[in-house]
Amino acid sequence: MSIFDTLLGRNKRLKSSEVNTSMLAILPEQIYESASLELQDVIAPSALKIESKSISLGDKIARTFFIISYPRFLSDNWFSPIINLDKIFDISIFIHPIDTSLILRQFQKKVAEVQSQISVRESKGMVRDPMLDTANLDLEGLRDNLIQAQEKMFDVGIYITIYGNNDLELFKLENEIKSMLESKLIYIKPALFQQEDGFKSVIPTNTDLLNIHQKLNSEPLSSIFPFISFDLTSDKGILYGINRHNSSLVIFDRFSLENYNSVTFAKAGSGKSYAAKLEILRSLMFDIDVIVIDPEREYEFLSEAVGGKYFNISLSSDHHMNPFDLPIPREDETAEDVLRSNIINLVGLFRLMLGGLTPEEDSMVDRAISETYAIKDITPESDFSNIEPPLLSDFEMVLSGMDNSDSVVQRLAKYTKGSWATFLNRPSNVDIDKKFIVFSIRDMEDELKPVAMYIIMHYIWNVIRKNLKKRLLVVDEAWWMMKSEDTASFLYSMAKRGRKYYLGLSTITQDAADFLNSPYGVPIITNSSIQLLLKQSPTTIDILQKTFNLTDEEKYLLLESSVGEGIFFAGLKHVAIKIISSYTEDQIITSDPSQILLNRKAKEEHEEAEMNPKT
Repeated sequence: MSIFDTLLGRNKRLKSSEVNTSMLAILPEQIYESASLELQDVIAPSALKIESKSISLGDKIARTFFIISYPRFLSDNWFSPIINLDKIFDISIFIHPIDTSLILRQFQKKVAEVQSQISVRESKGMVRDPMLDTANLDLEGLRDNLIQAQEKMFDVGIYITIYGNNDLELFKLENEIKSMLESKLIYIKPALFQQEDGFKSVIPTNTDLLNIHQKLNSEPLSSIFPFISFDLTSDKGILYGINRHNSSLVIFDRFSLENYNSVTFAKAGSGKSYAAKLEILRSLMFDIDVIVIDPEREYEFLSEAVGGKYFNISLSSDHHMNPFDLPIPREDETAEDVLRSNIINLVGLFRLMLGGLTPEEDSMVDRAISETYAIKDITPESDFSNIEPPLLSDFEMVLSGMDNSDSVVQRLAKYTKGSWATFLNRPSNVDIDKKFIVFSIRDMEDELKPVAMYIIMHYIWNVIRKNLKKRLLVVDEAWWMMKSEDTASFLYSMAKRGRKYYLGLSTITQDAADFLNSPYGVPIITNSSIQLLLKQSPTTIDILQKTFNLTDEEKYLLLESSVGEGIFFAGLKHVAIKIISSYTEDQIITSDPSQILLNRKAKEEHEEAEMNPKT
C-alpha cells in the first residue's frame, strides 16, 4: 500500500475540518516509513528459501559452517589461507570472555579427574597413558597461568558462510575449505537445520544466534587475529586503487620509500595513462609539483582543469628551450661542477642529434662546447645568474673553425639553418612557475621526438636543481627514450639522482620489450620502489614474468585483467589492484574518445551560453 493509499484510507474516517490538520501530523511519519520499506526492498534478495543445509538468496546459495574442534597447538597465521582465499565468503568471530574464578573451579575438578585416572592406572600396574600425562601437564600449566593472570579464557565461536551460484560450485568450495582446515587438524561442520541462525550470526549485526563455542586461552586465540590478509595501506599518501583481493584501500606515499621512482607497464588501452593522471590529480592536492612529458596530448584537459601550464613543443611552436642554458649552482655545488655536467649532457645530445659520433668527432664536439661557452665569458669561475648563454648557431660557428669538422657541421646545419632551426636555435622562453606543467611533443616529427624528450628533460633537470621541492616527473611513452642509448642513459641518471633533489620519476610505457631490451631498462626498474603492471599482451608477458619474478597465477592474472586492473608493487609488497576514480575525477582524466567529445561539446555549449546569456 502506498503512502497515498494509507493517507486516503485514514482521511475517509476523518471529518472534513480535521483532514488538513491530520494530514500534516501523519505525513512526515508515513513518508519516513514508506522510505524505510523501499530501502529494505532494495537491500533484500528477490526470494528467500531456507533448507536444512543451505539458504537460497535470490540467485545465490549460501551455506554456514562452524568450527567444532581444534588441535593441541595452533600455529601463527593458521587462519591466513582461509582469509586470503580468492572466493566469496563471510567470516564471523565471536569472543566471549569467561570469568577466571569460575573457570579455575572447573579446572580444579578436571585436574582432579585426570590425576585420579593416572593413579588408578598406576595402582593396577597398567602402562602409562601418554594422552593422560600430556593432558595433566597442559591443565596444570594453564591453571598456573590463569592464577598468575598471564592467561585468560574465552568462549570462541567461528562461523563461515560460503556462497555459490549452484550446488556444485558450493560443494567444491566447501571441500576446498575443509581440506585446508583438516590439514591443520581443525574440523568444521555445517549448521544443520540452523542455517537461518547461522546466516544471521555471520551478517554484521553482532548477534551470536548459533552459540557454538570452543574454549580457548589468550595465546591460541591470538592466532585467529583476522587482519592478516594481503594489505598495502599506509597512514599517509594517496589512494592508488582498491585491493582486488579483500577490497581494502591501496594507500601509499611514494616519498616514504628509499627512492621516489615508479614504472608502469601496460598494453595499449589498459588504463596506464588514466592511472597516471589519477595519481597526478591526487598528488596535486598534497602540494606536490608535477611535470609531465606528454607524447600524445592526453594531459591538456587535465592541465586546463587544475590551472596548470601546457607547452606544445613542435617545429612551429612559439615555445623554445635553449640546450646551452646553465642552472645556478646549489649551495653544495660549484660552478665548475655545473658547467662540466652540462657539457657532458650536451655531448650526449649532439651524439643523438647527429646520428652518432666517432671518437675523434666526440672529442671535437666536447672541445667546441667548452669554447662556445668561453666566447660568452662563461668559465668555471663565472656567476651563472648574470650570463647570456650561447645558442646553437654560436656552437656551429666555433665548430666550423676547427680542422676536420666539415662532416659534423654539415649534419648540424639542419638544426641551425634548415627547417629544424626554429626548434633549437632560439633563447629559452619557457617559464615553469605553476604546480602542474605539461610538455606535449605530439606534433613533433617522429625523427625528432627522442631529441625533444632529451632537451625537455635536460631543461627540467636544470630547473629542478635550482630549489629543493617535492616534485613528480611523469614520462609517458618512455620507450621513445629507450630507443637511444644516450636518452636512456640520461633517464637512468635522473632515476638515480632524483632522490637528492626530492624528485620522483614516473616512467610509463606500453612497449615493455623495447624498454627491457635496453641496457638501462632493468636498472631503471631496480631503482624504482613502485611498479605497476596492468593488463599485458601474450607477446610481452614472459619477459615481464622473468623480470618481476611473477608466479604463474600472477602471470595469468595480468593476461585476464580488465582495464585498470593489475598488480601494484611497493617495496617488498605487492597486491592485485583495481584503479578507481570518482565521477568528477573521471570527467577530468578520461582518455575515452567518446567521453572526450561529450566533454568538449558540453564545454562549447557552456561557453556559448556565457556569451549569449539571454539565449
